[in-house]
Amino acid sequence: MADARRRSPGLRRALCCTFAASTQSPDRPRHDCPHPRRRPSKPPPKTPCPGSLHSSPSPTSRLGLGIIDRRRILSPGRVSPIDSDAPLGPLPEISDSVSIASVVAESEPERPDPVSKDRSLASENPDAENRGCFGESGSELKLSLKGKDGRCLVLELEPGILSESSALLAAMLSKSARQVPDASGDSCKIEFSGLENVDVFKETIELMYAKDAARWLIKGGVSRAIDILEVSSTIMFDRGMKSCLRYIEAVPWSENEEEKLKSLFARCKFDEAISEDMLARLGPQGQNNPEDLAVHLIQSITNGTNTKARKEMQSLVSGLLSKSSVYQKDPAGVDKERLYDTCHSCLNSLVHLFEEASGRGIVGRMETKPLIERVSKQVENLNWLLEILVEKEMAEDFVHMWANQEELIKMHGRASPMMRYELSRISASVFIALGRRKLQCHGDERFAVLRAWFEPMLWDFGWLQRCSKGLDMRTLEESLGQALLTLPLKQQQSFFEEWFRCFAEHGTGCPNLSKAFQVWWRRLFWRSQKHADEFFKT
Repeated sequence: MADARRRSPGLRRALCCTFAASTQSPDRPRHDCPHPRRRPSKPPPKTPCPGSLHSSPSPTSRLGLGIIDRRRILSPGRVSPIDSDAPLGPLPEISDSVSIASVVAESEPERPDPVSKDRSLASENPDAENRGCFGESGSELKLSLKGKDGRCLVLELEPGILSESSALLAAMLSKSARQVPDASGDSCKIEFSGLENVDVFKETIELMYAKDAARWLIKGGVSRAIDILEVSSTIMFDRGMKSCLRYIEAVPWSENEEEKLKSLFARCKFDEAISEDMLARLGPQGQNNPEDLAVHLIQSITNGTNTKARKEMQSLVSGLLSKSSVYQKDPAGVDKERLYDTCHSCLNSLVHLFEEASGRGIVGRMETKPLIERVSKQVENLNWLLEILVEKEMAEDFVHMWANQEELIKMHGRASPMMRYELSRISASVFIALGRRKLQCHGDERFAVLRAWFEPMLWDFGWLQRCSKGLDMRTLEESLGQALLTLPLKQQQSFFEEWFRCFAEHGTGCPNLSKAFQVWWRRLFWRSQKHADEFFKT
């Protein structure tokens, strides 16, 4: 079997310099036997026992003394000796992508092969159906691959398949054939030097001889197929490019493999017919407006009915649209007009719900959820939309819109505390944005929204404490005080006097604005104190 394999046609490999010693040469010990020992130079003659089986040890043989031939150790349950030929290893793995620095075609006399030419590279391929598809051992083409790290690999190939597979190799073979006379005994040689990865180039050559390219690529994986795709593009190996692109397009990618593909397509140009599906998967081919898509997602969430799913999707979309998004370098834009249309839609729904609570509205026949739950849903939608507007620095119009909700303000006084405090949750989000410097708007707008919703906030603060729904009450108190301090002193006075009366009556059921009140008091009498000090100095 071994002799037949050595005589079969195949691609032979010769390694130079550090690879000169053959793995089958007598200079290196064999490790076929599980118990390697040095055999005695003159083993004593064996006395076979009559009646013993062929090739089995005799009862009188001395085991463990090196008398028995290591290659004739019996396997349990068998009477025939185990084949001592070592199994051939798999092909080397491919690492990084390859780039060709220079290509040289030349003619060179045949040199003695430092490696035993009986061992072909085809025998190393684990795929049995690919064996015997390489050139004859007496082929007249040597392909020399030299890496940047000094590694050298020489492949002896059949030139016919190379010419049919690669236009570049066909041109180099034609040029080399003209340089080598037919009558001479010299062999044609093609050399590629400056390779970053010799194994990738070798694997690309082997793909030319593979009977089933798809199965061959599946064993290597996507990363190896990307490397081979780059080499195939360099040497104009069209069948290899088609096979790689077809395989890569049909399987999932990791993020690293996707970035590797984008880098490859930025450097190399492929035929549009074979790369169309790949490009369609890497990025959109037509015009796509991310602003319209973002608003469409937002509207789908505000119309959702599942509370848990809606909150989860709100968190997802907020992350996609934020400036610190990890999914894209430039933050996605949002159509301001369409986003405010969604805000008005939620506000109109909120008005209708309060009208329904007061008995003036029409109750929907299809509605099965409680009225309070539907009110809470619209309030959460508006607070979430406000967060997006603040993130996009487009929330000034929201302050104006909320300050002019006269119908809601009237119905707030008539509604039950369990419903009306939901409106103060929206006011709390506006006050926090103003007090924490996340929202900048004109002084008239700040005064209008505080005049409209400051008193309802004082009434609902106790309910907000009992059912905060994630609202930080300490932050609300500090932000509300800071928002009041942005107004002129005369406007501040009316708000602080109203707060003082409410706090004196309800205590902790009212927001604690003591710090902001002290700042307002100090500023109010600062000029009078200054004049008094000047009077006493004179």
